[in-house]
Amino acid sequence: MNEVFTFLGIVSHNHAYLYAAHTILVFILVLLFAKSAVKSLRLVPVGSQNVMEAYLQGVLAMGKDVIGEKHARTYLPLVATLGLFIFFANVIGIIPGFESPSGNINFTLTLAIIVFLYYNFEGIRKNGVVAYFAHFMGPMKILAPLMFPIEIVSHISRIISLSFRLFGNIKGDDLFLAVVLMLAPYIAPLPAYALLSFSAILQTFIFMILTYVYLAGAVLLHEESL
Repeated sequence: MNEVFTFLGIVSHNHAYLYAAHTILVFILVLLFAKSAVKSLRLVPVGSQNVMEAYLQGVLAMGKDVIGEKHARTYLPLVATLGLFIFFANVIGIIPGFESPSGNINFTLTLAIIVFLYYNFEGIRKNGVVAYFAHFMGPMKILAPLMFPIEIVSHISRIISLSFRLFGNIKGDDLFLAVVLMLAPYIAPLPAYALLSFSAILQTFIFMILTYVYLAGAVLLHEESL
């Protein structure tokens, strides 16, 4: 969106620069928020500590329903960090003068590949190479030649699903907001801000819950076979 004004675009309108600069900005914002939450810990949380604790409890509750409390706590750092990073990346684009890094396919594809590699690594680590890939063969040995390539394609398609879902929704939101701001820059965009804020939260939640779902499918093979 080089035609739309951005504060960081004052330095350069190169899209690669804008994407990298906004990604770094989001990274800094997440670090500052996390730092402020643990700066002065209190028994009765207030301010950013209260927000962070509520957020982590929500992520943990989400994970319990999908993968169980033990595993939800194990993978809480990964999922919670992804959630914070994606949320800030989504929301920053709603603020005039900034651009959403998650509206760039490079950003979402990188996150999707990280999730893909991690849940497969955890599946192999928890179950062993043989048991993990045997799960791809299906319930009957006779179906293995058919099921194995289907399962491989299905797992690879998760990269496309995770990345393009987030990218498409946020990119569409950015374009919608840009059009609204150009047509009516004052009162009309206010309802749009509420809608886009909800969309930013929803897309963050979807990415997080799918990460938990993929982890559950990889590490709980013994429970699936019961």
